[in-house]
Parts: sequence; structure tokens; C-alpha cells
Amino acid sequence: MVLFFQGIAPAQEILREPPVWWFGGVGAANLNFYSGTTQMLNVSFTTPAPFHKGFGAGIYLGALLEYRPDPMLGAMLQLAYDDRRAMFFDVPCPCGENSTLSAAPSYVSIEPSLRVSPFSDEFYIFGGPRIGYNFSFSSPDEKTFLYTQEPNLAVRSQFSGMEKLVFSGQIGVGYDFALTSPNDETQWELSPFISYQPYFGQDPRSDGHWGISTLRAGISIKFGSGDVIAQQHVKSAPVVAERVVQFSIRTPKTVPVKRRVRETFPLRNYVFFDEGSSEIPFRYERLTKNEATNFKEEQLQEYQPKSLEGRPLRQMTVYYNVLNIVGDRMKRSPGTTIMLSGASAKGEEHGKARAEAVKTYLVTIFGIDSSRISTEGREKPKNPSEMPGGKKELELLKEGDSRVDIESDSPEMMIQVGGPAHHSLKPIQIIAVVENPLDGHILFNAIGAKEAYSSWSIEITDSTGKIQRFGPYTRDRENVSGNAVLGNQAEGTYMITIQAQTKRGRMVRRDTMVHLVRREIPANDVVRYRILFDFDQSKTVENYETFITETIVPLIPDSGIVIIHGYTDIIGEEEYNENLSRERVQNARDIIERGISKSGKRGISFETFGFGENTEYAAFDNYFPEQRFYNRSVVIDIVPN
Repeated sequence: MVLFFQGIAPAQEILREPPVWWFGGVGAANLNFYSGTTQMLNVSFTTPAPFHKGFGAGIYLGALLEYRPDPMLGAMLQLAYDDRRAMFFDVPCPCGENSTLSAAPSYVSIEPSLRVSPFSDEFYIFGGPRIGYNFSFSSPDEKTFLYTQEPNLAVRSQFSGMEKLVFSGQIGVGYDFALTSPNDETQWELSPFISYQPYFGQDPRSDGHWGISTLRAGISIKFGSGDVIAQQHVKSAPVVAERVVQFSIRTPKTVPVKRRVRETFPLRNYVFFDEGSSEIPFRYERLTKNEATNFKEEQLQEYQPKSLEGRPLRQMTVYYNVLNIVGDRMKRSPGTTIMLSGASAKGEEHGKARAEAVKTYLVTIFGIDSSRISTEGREKPKNPSEMPGGKKELELLKEGDSRVDIESDSPEMMIQVGGPAHHSLKPIQIIAVVENPLDGHILFNAIGAKEAYSSWSIEITDSTGKIQRFGPYTRDRENVSGNAVLGNQAEGTYMITIQAQTKRGRMVRRDTMVHLVRREIPANDVVRYRILFDFDQSKTVENYETFITETIVPLIPDSGIVIIHGYTDIIGEEEYNENLSRERVQNARDIIERGISKSGKRGISFETFGFGENTEYAAFDNYFPEQRFYNRSVVIDIVPN
């Protein structure tokens, strides 16, 4: 896959893709370990005592061929002379003399292997079958044994029952060191490797129970040539060259249809007012005196709103009860006090009228003593959102500043989530069933695609040939619902085809097979925390380090999954918002990883998403200022393994 870079190129510089085909040679040392029982050497000679174990070293020398259609997956083929000689450990004869036995079997080995690079282009794992043909270069000595017995007996002869063909397998690791520039016409690599071939299938004889295991350490040298993708004809002029994109696919272990989420939902301590009005908007839930008598915030934990059209309204339903939650908490804790700070562009008097409207509701409906509630008016809130910008952005920001802030020094009301002055209303825990959760999505990472491609798209083909198409995309990260791919099927195997067009008009393609399995019954609850941000670029997720480290990290189990997804509102440039959400997500991950490292937890994996202002994934709409404020968030999901 292709990534562009810009630089200064001399005349006639040729720029190339990595080679697909590599050719070369390989040399190694075989460390051969004998096992089993060997006593009858042929029909005419049997040793007085059986031999069991042995060790020796032989050479491995041959040619290799590699096929690498992409950086992660490829194939290898080696054809080599394969020496499996060794000497059995000495054994005493029944009469007391010491006896020795050596063997020198050798083969022409054919070894096809699958090559996988899970972490980088250089490190690779390989494995596959081995076919060995018993062979000697010049004499039958390669198949012979030499038996000696003190003081004078020495027998050299051929083993009986030697197998002409043996079938076994191997697995190993290697690392490719580049010896030349990636833009040279011929590219060379030096690759040290180590492999292991167990004794399964490697019995060299049909007579007896002689097994050979081999540990091989060696080095290969190989060369290849990549296709020309750019050529610069003007000296010292800028050139744009296509390079490899870091592309990967994360397939979920299982695809849950739904998950039960236990969310610690933050309560924004703002009540937003319509422009020019000092009346509490009707979208806030207001009770009668009788209803307030029986109201408890715990009622909201599993409350389902009547209308679920559009975006999920559960969390906003909780938020729109903020005045009732404050009233309930003040009734339960008679010693609590609050300050209501109203802001209005019309001036301090109008801002105070807004604060008084909230106070009147709490006093009249919940019976709170008015002396426990102080009010003030301001032209702008203490933490205003306005900034220089276009007319649309300025109007939206003004809406965010038309509000009443609820403040308190009472721990029954507030919780510290950041620095000394960064408080929020204590959160409320809600429980809901989330359809099609993120951990059941197929995640596509195409780092560099935004710069490299005009667009890229995904085709997913099932076993019947039915094709589902997704895209086109331009971002570096996308995801597709596993439930959408499976449809009505419980499981299935699919061919995923990535198609992309570079900005030079060149088409690239990649195919990958995946298997998906649906889980109908949700596992243990997912624990969710949402971190909210004010419209202030200086306040990053790092302000929440203590909260994340002391509250969230202890809840992460060993071998759990942490999913971190970030969002912004629609104010500002789309690209800026996407980068901002990614930065906050990465900062949150860094803090969690530091906490995990100190706690000694093991086997925890991360999945991160930075959605920016993308309305397809945003949890809330952007019509009202409270929705935009809730969209400025990082969500942390803790999924049990």
C-alpha cells in the first residue's frame, strides 16, 4: 500500500516499490538430537546394548525463493543439502567394554513455508512442511554407521530399512536487514534465522525407533527488484514518491449482538437557556411538587425514554433531570449549599434572572431553604466558550455561554475530576443495553492513507459470492460492523478486499480472509466512563490523570480489553477536530498504560478510535449546546475478556 513523501531528488532518480519476489542462498548449522532406541543396525549386525540418545552438528546449504505480496503475509521455499549426522552417546556392553555408534544420514530437503510479519516488515515468523530425500553425493558412506567396541572391534556398514523419503515440519523466526537503499534497482537483504524441526515424522529408518530433532541456526542472503513507481528528470526539484502504508485489520474474536453497559455518566453542571430568555427551557424535565416528593435519582439508572428515534436519548434524558437530581441531593443532605452563576449577553441583571429561575424551581418544587442557594449574574460565564471565528461558530459558542453554572463546596454534590478548580456534579450510574458495540467491529488501520490515496474502499465477499461494499473512505482509520457483515448468519468466512487509488491514479489491491462468529448472549457488563471537556484548548485529558489512575485503572481486569474513543462537537475545522480527538484518546491511553504498569496487571489490550466531529459515530446530536458539550468527550470502555 502506498504513502507519499516529499523531498529533493537528483536527475533521473528512480523510486521503487518493495520487491515481491526475492531470490538467494541459505547456509546454516544443523544441531541434531537423536532419540529413541537403536540396536539392530541391519539384518547381519545387532549391537550388544541399545543406543538411545545422541548429538551432532551438520551443515545445511541451499537456495531460497520468497514471495511477499504485502508486508505482513508471504511464502518461502528452500531447496538444500541437509546433513543430519550425529554420534550416539557411549554405552557399556554387558561384558563391560565401552561401545560407540555414529551415523551420517543426509537429505535433499524441500521446505515450503508460510511467512508472517506480525509486528514489522523486518521481523517474521515462518512455518511449514519438510520433505527430505535420502541422498549421498559420492559414496554410500552418507548412509553408513560406524560402530566401535573396546578394545579392537570396529564395524562400518549400511543401515537397513533407511527411508528414501521423510515428511515432517518446521517453525522458526528471522529478521531481514536491508543492505541497500529501497530505491536501488537491485535490493539486497541479509537475514539471520533460527528454526526447529521436531522428531515427528523424521524417523530415518523403518527398522527400530530412531528419531531425529534438529535446531537450525543460520543466515540467508537474498535480492529482489521492485517496480518503478516514480522517476525524477529535473535536478534539485521536488519529487513526490509513493511508499508503503502501514495497513492492518483487527477482527473481533467474537461479534456480540449487544452488550449491557454500566456507565458512570458525568453530569454537566450547566443549565442552558434559549437566547434572550430567562425561562428554564421546556426540554429540561420539570416536576410537580407531588412528583418531586417521590423522585429519587436512582430511578434514572434503568429508565428507558419513551422515544428512541434518532440518536440514543438515554444519557440526555438523565442530563435533562439535572435540576431534579440537584434538588434530590439537597433534600437528602440538608447541610449542602450551592451557588448559581447565571450568564447572559444582555448583561449581569439578565444573567442573575436566569440563576433566580433555577433557584425558584428548587425552592418551590423541592422545598429547599432559599438561604442555601446564592445567585449571581454575569455577562459571560467563568469559563466562556467564545473565540474569534466565523459567524456560524460564533453563534454556536454564544449559545454555550447562555447558561447557569451550578457550583458547590459540598462533596455530596460535586466531584473533583481535574485540577484544584476543575469540579463537576457527582456522576450517576446508569445501565443500558448497547446494540452493536464497538468491540464487535472490524477495525481497518491504513496509516498514511489520507496522504496517499484519493480514496479507498472495502469489499467483503461471503462463501456464496455475495458482496457487501463499504466506502469510499479518505481517513486513516475506519471500522465496519461485524453484525452488518454477518447479517442473519451465526458465523462465516469472508474475503476482505481493500481497493485504493493513489493520487497518481494508480490502483492498489489487497485480499485478506477473515472468520467471524456471532455471540448472541452478552458477556459480563462493560464498564464505561465518559470524560467531558470544556471549550478550552489548554485543558487536555492530562487534567484527569488522577481521576483515571485512581478510579478507572483499578477496574481493569487482567486480560481485559480497553476501548477508548474520542469525539468533538461540530465547531471548528473537521481535520483539526479529528486530530484533537485522537490526541485526547492517545493521552488517555498513555495515562492508563502508566497506571497498569504500576499495578502489575497483565494481558490487557487496547483499541482506540478518534472520530472527531464525525456525525455518523457521535453519541449525541449537535442541535443544542448541551449536546455539543457532551460530544466533547473521551469514552473509556472496559470489556472483560
